[in-house]
Amino acid sequence: MSAPVIVPVALGARAYDIRIGSGLLQQLGRDVAAAGARTAAVVTDENVARLHLDTVRASLDDAHLINSAAVIPSGEGSKSFKHLEEVCSRLLDAKIERGDVVIAFGGGVVGDLAGFAASILRRGVRVIQVPTSLLAQVDSSVGGKTGINTKAGKNLIGAFHQPSLVLADTDVLDTLPDREFRAGYAEVVKYGLIDDAGFFGWLEKHWGNVFQGGADRTKAIATSCASKASIVGRDEFETGDRALLNLGHTFGHALEAAVGYDGARLVHGEGVAIGMALAFQFSVRLGLAAPEDAQRVVDHLKAAGLPTRIQDIPGEVGDADRLLDLMAQDKKVKAGRLTFILARGIGRSFVAPDVPPQNAREFLKAALDGSITG
Repeated sequence: MSAPVIVPVALGARAYDIRIGSGLLQQLGRDVAAAGARTAAVVTDENVARLHLDTVRASLDDAHLINSAAVIPSGEGSKSFKHLEEVCSRLLDAKIERGDVVIAFGGGVVGDLAGFAASILRRGVRVIQVPTSLLAQVDSSVGGKTGINTKAGKNLIGAFHQPSLVLADTDVLDTLPDREFRAGYAEVVKYGLIDDAGFFGWLEKHWGNVFQGGADRTKAIATSCASKASIVGRDEFETGDRALLNLGHTFGHALEAAVGYDGARLVHGEGVAIGMALAFQFSVRLGLAAPEDAQRVVDHLKAAGLPTRIQDIPGEVGDADRLLDLMAQDKKVKAGRLTFILARGIGRSFVAPDVPPQNAREFLKAALDGSITG
């Protein structure tokens, strides 16, 4: 077993490491004990519990830690007030104290829900993120964003609560359904499109190896984490540059809300893939980016088996006005004005505040009627 790749997240007193490699689940108990905890509570979902919970609890037992598990239903629907209350109750039943640890063991839903529960339990207890999906390993487990969804939109109730440690065991990705892996890959592509054209070019050549596993997969995860860590280190609370991490998300979150967070129709990474294609096409329409750059984005996402058009979503999503209304709930909205993440080219994304709603409406109408090609 090779040594894990370590990516530091430099946040002063809240600094922590991201460890990326094989066999990290078996070492989890040792890491929790090293953090000085006596008790650990694992929050996970039904799918992950069936595959990997025994391994995690055996590791905690081997380290002589008191431990328990709260298992929630799989899927985006668990990011709700109902399940937040249930998880908090289970953590209190487990007598988790401030010196103990909550282990968020799952994909983005579990990480967001368990992290939020840890942030409010006894006004804040430690959380270790152990992400089990590609999306969570490269994105949602890093940076301290936690939260739940409401009818008004995605992640509108939450808090910043940095983990004490992130353990990304690449072995668990071998049990990930193909659709979920592809969806997570959209977030990997995002880091190339934000500010690393060289990484995007590398992905165009090596994405097949990333899907197969091995050294290229580890490199893609580590590069993505290092990119996010750099941005989070500059802007922990999303007052500036960190908004760049939402490339594709303004469109994507609206599309997720439009389908009622129905994972059978659209999962988060697929919404991000469509959103990134739309962001580049919108940038072309506004005269900011070259059409060939937008086409490269679309072509690569398609090659990786990801959707790139609103029409790729089964069923109806509504009209342009409905999507604009859903975008108006976006956390980047200020004084009612829409903010988009647009691009001047691959690796040249930027925050575009105060985009005229009429421009966005006309673009969405064109995207919905199929006149945006690619």
